[in-house]
Amino acid sequence: MLHLGASVQTCRGACLAKAFTTALAIGLLGGLVGLGGAEFRLPLLVGLFALPTLEAIIANKAMSLLVVTIAIVFRLHAVPPSLLLPHWAVVVNLLAGSLAGAWWAAGWAMRLPRRTLDTVLLALLIGLAVAMAAEQVFGLKALPDLHRMLPPPAHAALGLLAGLAIGMVAAVMGVAGGELLIPTIVLLWGVDVKLAGSLSLLISLPTMIVGFARYRESSAFAVLRTHRALLAAMAAGSLAGAAIGALLVGIVPTAGLGLLLATILAVSAWKVFRHRQAH
Repeated sequence: MLHLGASVQTCRGACLAKAFTTALAIGLLGGLVGLGGAEFRLPLLVGLFALPTLEAIIANKAMSLLVVTIAIVFRLHAVPPSLLLPHWAVVVNLLAGSLAGAWWAAGWAMRLPRRTLDTVLLALLIGLAVAMAAEQVFGLKALPDLHRMLPPPAHAALGLLAGLAIGMVAAVMGVAGGELLIPTIVLLWGVDVKLAGSLSLLISLPTMIVGFARYRESSAFAVLRTHRALLAAMAAGSLAGAAIGALLVGIVPTAGLGLLLATILAVSAWKVFRHRQAH
């Protein structure tokens, strides 16, 4: 069994089975509530599999990139491009900020001392847990007239700033950012939640590619080679879990599941990153 601080250089057998099953569980629960699960994988990579923080971020980014790419392919059947094209301005507006934010934040994260990076991640994960809980309690209330209330330059600037912040968070955490992008698209442009989910993927993919490319400058990028078996097992589990979770939507009751996941995220982030700071 792996313990906090153990090496995963020789992860095989029971270790790979654990990687697959834990990622499967995360993917399944995430699929039930419409999440990719990357925010839950990060504490797992650091706490259970003892990857150094920056390596865990890069590994999480690689798996998120794979999951989002596959999600786009499958989602195009449910939401065809003809429905997405009229909203191209939303994608361009947010991308203008998110690409810059991802590039800058990845470079910044590579320069941070480990303890500082742990503190940043702890704050972001708990903040994300609070946002998830608030969304479950209050729901998403679209403001379809907001773009009419604001002058076009002001609305575009707001979208640019939102994209910048989301790109920074996504790069530092190694996530796709859908948990932030979807509410932003719904609230700023009044887009239907289902359509906003597809638009968020179109923003997430290039944003993650930019962050991923920046991380190639770090020696920690070697994690993709040294721990490839572990990451392959986790990626397979994540994809399988997400697929099963999506199939069970409407069959398995999900009332309160979002709040439970938000709580799990906050507790796991606190335990893992507070532990790392103490050592």
